Amino acid sequence: MDTLFSRSPVYVPLAERLRPRRFEDVIGHEAVLSAEGPLGRMAASGQFVSLILWGPPGCGKTTLARLIAERSGCEMETVSAVASGVAELKKIFERAAAKRQDGKGTLLFVDEIHRFNRAQQDAFLPYVENGTILLVGATTENPSFELNAALLSRCRVIVLERLSEAHLQQIMAKAEEAEARTLPLTGDGRTMLANLADGDGRYVLNLCEELFALAPGKTLDAEALKKFLQRRAAVYDKSQESHYNLISALHKSLRGSDVQAALYWFCRMLAGGEDPRYIGRRLVRFASEDVGMADPQALLVTQAAIETYERLGSPEGELALAQAVAYLGTAPKSNALYTAYKAALRDAKEHGSLMPPKHILNAPTTLMKEIGYGADYAYDHDTEHGFSGQNYFPEELPRRDYYQPREVGFEREVKKRLDYWDRLREKLKDQE
Repeated sequence: MDTLFSRSPVYVPLAERLRPRRFEDVIGHEAVLSAEGPLGRMAASGQFVSLILWGPPGCGKTTLARLIAERSGCEMETVSAVASGVAELKKIFERAAAKRQDGKGTLLFVDEIHRFNRAQQDAFLPYVENGTILLVGATTENPSFELNAALLSRCRVIVLERLSEAHLQQIMAKAEEAEARTLPLTGDGRTMLANLADGDGRYVLNLCEELFALAPGKTLDAEALKKFLQRRAAVYDKSQESHYNLISALHKSLRGSDVQAALYWFCRMLAGGEDPRYIGRRLVRFASEDVGMADPQALLVTQAAIETYERLGSPEGELALAQAVAYLGTAPKSNALYTAYKAALRDAKEHGSLMPPKHILNAPTTLMKEIGYGADYAYDHDTEHGFSGQNYFPEELPRRDYYQPREVGFEREVKKRLDYWDRLREKLKDQE
């Protein structure tokens, strides 16, 4: 049987054959590799510090680590935090210490360094600090959340962006040059290939290798390419930073009344496998926090969408959530109620156990009546305006205006009501 490895005893994947051998050959990351960029300056001097390379899959973290090892004159040791433990690290530290005695340096490349727990991360500290190793850690997760402060303080964090479509097109051209033939794609097919790769240079080269294996004379357009390769799932980890990034994007798009962008981020989360119930809970929060009294119906619509999802399940119920997204995105916005709640909560915490004024307390016993409970209480429905204007705040706390509705949506009507009662309250006070 003809297999991948029986074709040639020295078969090397295309992605490995095209791995850059010099910093100048790296595609993308111009900001960090330029003469003014942090890696560019270090490469020019040949002096590197321990680094954390933070970026999405396939952006070149491993390649950069290899180039740093070569430029710094260090021997490279590689471990993956998924498969390695402290015992293996200790052996590497011992080898590095021995090499250091001979005047040789060691670059330790740790792939997915965020997978090490805090205690395991602490194992690096003395060896990084005394120069036994030059540490280069690679992570797809935000180091601020995943790495401990002590390790971060000893490393320079380099942020690597996902490769753009233009960068991926350059990589595709490199693949064609290496294979001495063009990819069997139409113009829109090439664009679709870059989109399918989703910023991942290694993945685009793997896709190119599949396409080069097609029978000669076959050319694929965008639709044919999608059927041939199938769409790659968007990069999304619902327990990590992308989860928080996308829910933030959804929330802020809604707040900015951009319903089109909100629907996109909503669908991105669904496509990534997010639990629709989580999204529903966030929409309920938005209905109260950012729409509030500007459209009280928003909360009811959102709650109804969640109940519809619970009744229908996926995928039918997700349309109801999309309807809630559209309603919230197009609703008038006001955080006046949210601001009022926070201010009232602050006063409640700061002023301790203040008693209500006695005139609004019930007096079910003789003693309570004797000490003034319920005295001079005015029953609002018995007054001329159905409004007594009495004080309902603690006597020690001056009246507050926590809730100040804005001139938007239903709050316009609410503001008219409050203004009316404020004027009437002042009038009744003057008549006392």
